[in-house]
Amino acid sequence: MSTETRQSSSNIYVSMEQLRKLQFFAKGFSFLPKQPVNSILSGKNVSKLRGRGLNFEELRHYRPGDDIRSMDWKVTRRTGKPHIKVYTEERERNVYLFIDQRSSMFFGSVGKTKSVIAAELAALSAWQISSIGDRVGAIIFNDNEVSYVPAKRGVSHIISLLSALEKKNKQLKSGQPLVSSQQSFEQALIKLSQICGHNALVIMISDGYGWNANNGSVIKKIRQHNELISCYVFDQLEQKFPTMSQMVVSDGQQQIQFSSSDAAVRKKYQESLQQLVSAYEYFSQKHGIPFIPINTVEPVNMQLRNALGKR
Repeated sequence: MSTETRQSSSNIYVSMEQLRKLQFFAKGFSFLPKQPVNSILSGKNVSKLRGRGLNFEELRHYRPGDDIRSMDWKVTRRTGKPHIKVYTEERERNVYLFIDQRSSMFFGSVGKTKSVIAAELAALSAWQISSIGDRVGAIIFNDNEVSYVPAKRGVSHIISLLSALEKKNKQLKSGQPLVSSQQSFEQALIKLSQICGHNALVIMISDGYGWNANNGSVIKKIRQHNELISCYVFDQLEQKFPTMSQMVVSDGQQQIQFSSSDAAVRKKYQESLQQLVSAYEYFSQKHGIPFIPINTVEPVNMQLRNALGKR
């Protein structure tokens, strides 16, 4: 296979070799709470990440010199003796990658498909997080199935996670999904809510198709006890509908032909898409979830550097 053919193939489907090489590009960005001023994780509009936090260890009697801010006033009042809560610093945390590999992601007009970009973004995140000793797990979902990879650390585990991602990616093909985008998105979110527990970091990698107020309530529930980052993957054709006298659109089974030269058609399409994206972004910002747009043209590692604090 020629170099050009391999490159074209890797733009449509991801390869394990491609994901492993990204280990050497997973630098210049960080998901830790201390960020440079130009990072999307700092500033007034989004919450800063909690970092590793504290774990409750025990409840004991107050001793001279203890920090009174740790007093447990309820127990003190009930027993008549001063008690404090003792915490130990949490040395590590679980990070979960929420990776969208549905049919809506199997699209790319220029550069790579959204599904490949999502896989590369997940790989870069996994390698970076693993390098600081945190555990990495994943929810990898397509239209009809949700796969769970438990959070663990180590290079061998990252390779296993990426192998599962590669397998899901290569199952993609044009065609009508068996379930709706709302249903598949919600099923994956419910699984995520069941496994992420408390004090985890969740990195959502998706085009947001299928998001609505109902499954938004699941995201809010997850956000109550965890930190979330939303990486919105998009193709430029989705942002600007091309003007063509004849356009044929197919889902792999059926197709329609129409003219996008009609200004009313272009306006209706763009308004519909913009409404979805704006609602998804507004929801994220409202609940303190950093919102990072990721396009299918520029190198993903450079986009992460620009968003997450290139120094």
